[in-house]
Amino acid sequence: MSSASSAPQPVKLSLPLVYQQKLFEELRKEDELVILARGLGLMRLITNLLHSYDAAGNNLIVVVNAEDRENAWIGEALAEHAAVSMSPKARGLTVVNTDFTSVGTREKMYAHGGIFSITSRILVVDLLTNLLNPETITGMIVLHADRIVATSLEAFILRIYRQKNKAGFLKAFSDNPDPFTVGFSPLATMMRNMFLRKASLWPRFHVQVAQSLEGKKKAEVIELEVPMTDSMREIQTAIMECVEISIHELKKENTGLEMEDWNLDSALTRNFDLMVRRQLDPNWHRVSWKTKQIAGDLTVLRGMLQSILALDAVSFLQQLDTIHAAHKPAPGTTRQTESPWLFSDAAQTIFETARHRVYSSKQKANANSTLESLKPVLEEQPKWAVLADVLEEIDRDLYFEPAVRDDSNGTILIMCADTDTCRQLRDYLQTMHIRPRTAKKVEEVYDPEEDKPSGAFLMRRKLRNYLNWKREFAQVNTVLFSENQKALSGAVDPRLPQARGRGGAPANKRRRVRGGGGVGSNPSRLENGSIVQHFEKPNEVADLMSEIQITEDDTNGQAAEEIITFATADPLEDMDDYYQLYDMQDLVVIHAYEGDQDEHVLEEVKPKYIIMYEPDASFIRRVEVYRSSHNDRNVRVYFLYYGGSVEEQRYLSSVRREKDAFTKLIKERASMSIVMTTDSHGVEDPESAFLRTINTRIAGGGKLAKATAQPPRVVVDVREFRSSLPSLLHGRSMVIVPCMLTVGDYILSPNICVERKSVSDLISSFKDGRLYAQCETMFQHYKNPMLLIEFDQSKSFTLEPFADLSGSLRSVNPENAGANDLQSKIVLLTLAFPKLRIIWSSSPYETAEIFERLKALEEEPDPIAAVRAGLGEGESPEDGVNEGRGAVNGGTFNMEAQEMLGKVPGVTPKNIKNIIMEAENVREVANMEVPELSRLVGREAAVKIVEFFKKDVLEDV
Repeated sequence: MSSASSAPQPVKLSLPLVYQQKLFEELRKEDELVILARGLGLMRLITNLLHSYDAAGNNLIVVVNAEDRENAWIGEALAEHAAVSMSPKARGLTVVNTDFTSVGTREKMYAHGGIFSITSRILVVDLLTNLLNPETITGMIVLHADRIVATSLEAFILRIYRQKNKAGFLKAFSDNPDPFTVGFSPLATMMRNMFLRKASLWPRFHVQVAQSLEGKKKAEVIELEVPMTDSMREIQTAIMECVEISIHELKKENTGLEMEDWNLDSALTRNFDLMVRRQLDPNWHRVSWKTKQIAGDLTVLRGMLQSILALDAVSFLQQLDTIHAAHKPAPGTTRQTESPWLFSDAAQTIFETARHRVYSSKQKANANSTLESLKPVLEEQPKWAVLADVLEEIDRDLYFEPAVRDDSNGTILIMCADTDTCRQLRDYLQTMHIRPRTAKKVEEVYDPEEDKPSGAFLMRRKLRNYLNWKREFAQVNTVLFSENQKALSGAVDPRLPQARGRGGAPANKRRRVRGGGGVGSNPSRLENGSIVQHFEKPNEVADLMSEIQITEDDTNGQAAEEIITFATADPLEDMDDYYQLYDMQDLVVIHAYEGDQDEHVLEEVKPKYIIMYEPDASFIRRVEVYRSSHNDRNVRVYFLYYGGSVEEQRYLSSVRREKDAFTKLIKERASMSIVMTTDSHGVEDPESAFLRTINTRIAGGGKLAKATAQPPRVVVDVREFRSSLPSLLHGRSMVIVPCMLTVGDYILSPNICVERKSVSDLISSFKDGRLYAQCETMFQHYKNPMLLIEFDQSKSFTLEPFADLSGSLRSVNPENAGANDLQSKIVLLTLAFPKLRIIWSSSPYETAEIFERLKALEEEPDPIAAVRAGLGEGESPEDGVNEGRGAVNGGTFNMEAQEMLGKVPGVTPKNIKNIIMEAENVREVANMEVPELSRLVGREAAVKIVEFFKKDVLEDV
């Protein structure tokens, strides 16, 4: 702890639970990495810790890696704490981001002190330029410690801080234990990156956490297992079968990969498709088109697993229609290029069952008619009825058993996974007691079932909207794909001579039906075996629309909605007519899960009843913390989940995975040796620093470089701090000088300028022509310009993917060959700039080593000269920032015109300058006579130039 906080200041903390107080005391005593289970109040702990330093008034604290919403929370909490504690010296939080571009403004703020949340890119530049002297920093608070890897900007910041400030504190926080369990001794590695020696682990099963949350003030939880309908279960099973088919196809296509985790259980986890993609990335150029297609299909199928539970029947059918249209065979494709799951029986089950949930066919009453008409089914979500029952039970409870007066508001809080579900529930609750009026007899007896809440009104309205949408969708579909079947039947693959002999696409040999016919005979499938997009016939749609025609009640409901919409858009003078303050006792709040922000929701709403419409493990803990923190607030929680569903499995697996992660961390911490927190390149004795600069390798006519104790220096463009290369160069004991460069990205010496390009940046630079302009400006100001093409270390060291072997007509069309060939563009670049050196690097680590070798016998660069390069007189580096790299500045000539003139016979690199200084444009040069040009370039060259411009093109032809 710094001496700045030695004077006692009045501080009131809001940490009511024992484990929070214990953790706070630990953090005040020593530096450590805190890994807290999600939902146990990490942000509350951080804000209290910051307030304890803020109250002292003379500290300079830097918060690293905070997101915008966390900055808002910390700022609000510090202001509240300062008001409660009545701390006269507290200053609150200052956020330093791109809005504070003025260097002078930031320098004054840093000198004044306080708590600053600074974006990493600004902070690293300020530390390297000494605008923020690391020695003056009291301490650093690092959020999201799980994201800090060796090459990250945050690790670079911490290294600079620890090299120059050994006394300041450093505390890191995370609520995600998973990244700390991946790899070899991951916890020790992550702690080494953050220069910390101690890890403090606080899972939910920690003794003190369990005692704090499981005392007398425990929340009342009622679990409600909601059974899925038969249709939902059938669709879920079919989707799981499609996922299994896709995984099986992936394994079959990629036998050489590590595929132990590629199974149905792990497919339920949130990041399964990312995990598959990460494993395929190093070989992405080698994998077939089919594998890439399946990797994308997995994302779609996993989204469908979530949608079947979250969306209503009509919205789910609409989503299926769009998915099917997106996967529809393009003209000229063969079966091998389509998603495998679309050819399975399970896919047909998904589409047909989804339709039957919305409407079904019935025989027309007319005996002579053979046509079928459609009738609405409109299956409701099972959770809707349960939600209505729960709300009814709460009403009954409030009426018959008036609650004991406490600090709760009596509000009902409904928590959902996302805003779409919130909107769906709001619509249902608004319309569940509205009955669509249908023709019925007067003598009909009263049916008590009629009074039960129902989503019929909502579903009828959704079906009307769906049918209107489907009509427009069908028209667009017809326009876009009218030639599809014709193209498929006429498509000929030149690599398949047997197809040519039969005059059509080969029949499907794998699937045969009895009687020898192919699957193409099935009317629900195309000739290539994929499912046909279903469109209702106009007379069917007319029958269906007549069944769900707008009744008087529907009209009233829509009118009421229009009034509400009008009210929200109305000026404020009529506010009293439309707005009023509701009593919290009568309020039903529907809110989506938002991580740490949910704690704010609980504290502000103070609900007496909480309905968790979808399970979320971290929110359950937030409710436990909320209830245990307040003696006078009773809470009852209704926990809804679909039994035997993916939703339940995902919830259970997330709880199990977090528990396993903490168990691994506890075991590793128990067997972990002392973590060395000193940087291997951080402190160097003067003798070693001197010897390191001497290069005795003078073979090949080289010369012995001048020995100096000064470390090597590299001038780096400030925009390059997005990459990890500056951090790695700094790790090799090089001094990084950040500047706003107009020419190049890295200046290694007065002669060597390097323009760094990742593969994606290289492609975009070729497309917009930026790279040519950059090379031109580099040649104007430096003797040895270099283009560095840097690859990602986690991907293959290959520039161009292999040939597309998908079997589509596009892949065998010779016209497409070389159209987007990156290698040919690089060849053209080297022809245009023969002296340009191209460096190929497999990773940023390799680049750092290459830079070190390039600098071995070179002089150190001058930062001032590097900044001035490419600028006109009186121009500042900031002037050209928005103009684009390589823009033509005030003192630079038009390079295109100069290039054109350089190709004219008689014009040489020596005499071109005289012509440029005399003539304004190429047209003026073309109109000059021999005497005028002789004065500039000599008679012989002048004659050649004039003859070239006066030559008759037609005669020569």
